[in-house]
Amino acid sequence: MQTYASPYTVAAQPVDARAAFIRKTYAHLGGSILAFALLEAVFLQIPAMIGLASLMMGNWWIVLIAYMGVSFLASKWAVSSTKLSTQYLGLGLFVVAEAIIFLPMLLLATTYFPGIITQAAVITLALSAGVTAIAFVTKKDFSFLNSFLTIGGFVALGLIFASMIFGFQLGLIFAGAMAIFASVAILRDTSNIIHHYQTNQYVAASLGLFASIALLFWYVLQILMSLTGRE
Repeated sequence: MQTYASPYTVAAQPVDARAAFIRKTYAHLGGSILAFALLEAVFLQIPAMIGLASLMMGNWWIVLIAYMGVSFLASKWAVSSTKLSTQYLGLGLFVVAEAIIFLPMLLLATTYFPGIITQAAVITLALSAGVTAIAFVTKKDFSFLNSFLTIGGFVALGLIFASMIFGFQLGLIFAGAMAIFASVAILRDTSNIIHHYQTNQYVAASLGLFASIALLFWYVLQILMSLTGRE
């Protein structure tokens, strides 16, 4: 995320302003997670959406490119706009995009691995809470992780597209590495909430954190499905 001028960041504000910003950010994060869960519950009951999930499985590279474009647009609206309505539009668009891209994997999970989605959700929330506690207890600025996350993100995308082009499986080790990557992203995003956002950017802050938690959930679910399939 961007770095902002010191006098306007959360860290430079009085305690009550910082507390209010954090409350708003996590309230919006909770609302985003709830909206995501509700959308998935609805989508999985609609035959047309199930058909879309099947279509996505056969055209995954197109889905990823479209998702990256939508995510970029949503993040830009949420971060750069001074209009609150545009920020909410960006957050809403991102939640819908996440719900759609998760649809094929959640369909597989509900069909072949009953109960595993709940397990993955509990593990994801527990890991996220632990990483969040580290950021708040230490109060360190973890923005130095930006370079690692940027380079790691490009490497991961390269491997994903290479696997689709050449037809090889990335496997359990890659999923584990990406779960660690997502946990580091949550640590960085939480640190940004403490140190680097402006007090009127709670929508953008919640979007960034939601994206990292969704990424962690994706790979935790993959790991559990892979381990369960081996039993």
